[in-house]
Amino acid sequence: MNSFDVVVIGSGPGGYVSAIRCAQLGFKTAIIEKYSTLGGTCLNVGCIPSKALLSSSHHYAEIAHFADHGIEVSGEVKVNLEKMIARKTAVVDQTSGGINYLMDKNNITVFNGLGSFVDATHVAIAKADGTSETIEAKHTIIATGSKPSSLPFISIDKERIITSTEALSLKEVPKHLVIIGGGVIGIELGQVYLRLGAQVSVVEFMDRIIPGMDASLSKELTKV
Repeated sequence: MNSFDVVVIGSGPGGYVSAIRCAQLGFKTAIIEKYSTLGGTCLNVGCIPSKALLSSSHHYAEIAHFADHGIEVSGEVKVNLEKMIARKTAVVDQTSGGINYLMDKNNITVFNGLGSFVDATHVAIAKADGTSETIEAKHTIIATGSKPSSLPFISIDKERIITSTEALSLKEVPKHLVIIGGGVIGIELGQVYLRLGAQVSVVEFMDRIIPGMDASLSKELTKV
């Protein structure tokens, strides 16, 4: 049985940074990730891909102002969503590869699978191929992150009713996109598809969008 000083469950920003620091301090460290790529929600289906799409959609929207700067564009300017999504994927892959490099550099053992406690010092890892492995951990850091939540009256079919994860890889720009939840992720993706030509409606339970942030920021975003 493999034994470690520290085992980290989850490889998002909280998990992989913790693992690196533990390794730097001299602890024999392992990290467990249930998905095939490291980086967690932020890197794979959150901050990084959404920013990549925001950047691409911003470039497209800026074309409307080129003439003001004396830049003339002849012919029709079109959105190639497939290429835009492909660029986003390439950005994610590059960043994920960087985390793999950091794991190797700091001699951190990576396990792919679903981690669960057997007892206070043993963690079982259920792997995708159906096998399992149990490792010993003197200390365990839980950094399992988050995933999109649903509503009791909604059935997410990942086609017509989707989460932010599917919104990062749409095949076409929707005519009308209704976003339930005016938090950071919802507003970011709303901006992306609004710039690309969709009608976007945001439904927020609280009295303002991005309610978890400063009211002044909410006010400015509402103007946009």
